[in-house]
Amino acid sequence: MKTNTINKKEIEKFSKIAEEWWNPEGKFKPLHKFNPIRISYIKNNIIDTLNLEITKKPLNKIKILDIGCGGGLLSEPMSRLGADVVGIDASEKNIKVAELHAKKNNLDIKYICASPENLKTDYKFDVILNMEIIEHVDNIDFFLKSCSHLLKKNGIMFVATLNKTLKSYVFAIIGAEYIMRWLPIGTHSWEKFVRPDDLIKILKSYNLELNELTGMKFNLIRDEWSLSSDKSVNYIGKFIKN
Repeated sequence: MKTNTINKKEIEKFSKIAEEWWNPEGKFKPLHKFNPIRISYIKNNIIDTLNLEITKKPLNKIKILDIGCGGGLLSEPMSRLGADVVGIDASEKNIKVAELHAKKNNLDIKYICASPENLKTDYKFDVILNMEIIEHVDNIDFFLKSCSHLLKKNGIMFVATLNKTLKSYVFAIIGAEYIMRWLPIGTHSWEKFVRPDDLIKILKSYNLELNELTGMKFNLIRDEWSLSSDKSVNYIGKFIKN
């Protein structure tokens, strides 16, 4: 079995546009639009699942690992909510961008150039974020196994990705990359999209049980994302470790 989940072509692709991470009108504009619904979903589910008090910083002292953190678009909001955040990415360029932006905003976030299988830590995490990352790695099974070892018992793993359907090919690749030009051509490979049943099966083998699965859709008229019962393109799963 391959024991390295880093896809060098994917890392090179995102490293080339790393300076764009914090430009809301740049190449990561879709992620900036996507971020509010992701942040809200993650925050509310952590509070509910871990029975936290609703305060200005409800995630106080919760240890979160943000895998494939990029420039820190999710790490920073989690830190502002009080969490102790570690962000990892296999791109050194992404990590440098994330570190610089966090420093500018006086945020104490630990960024490490690593992947789950080679991350060295002396503790486990309460929450792991795998947001829009598994469709960019090699050997998803080993990747998720490595992630599971980093999560505490009763901890939460969020996994957001793209379903492997005809609709996802039409919307996420032809529509988003070739017609609307929301994403650079080649951002996604349909062959690497993951069906929910396959994701659930893999994670169950590593003692992670599905707690909730929901779709996410984009409303062109409102120009915003929302949660949806339609999981045919984008979806997010919340898994609890036994």
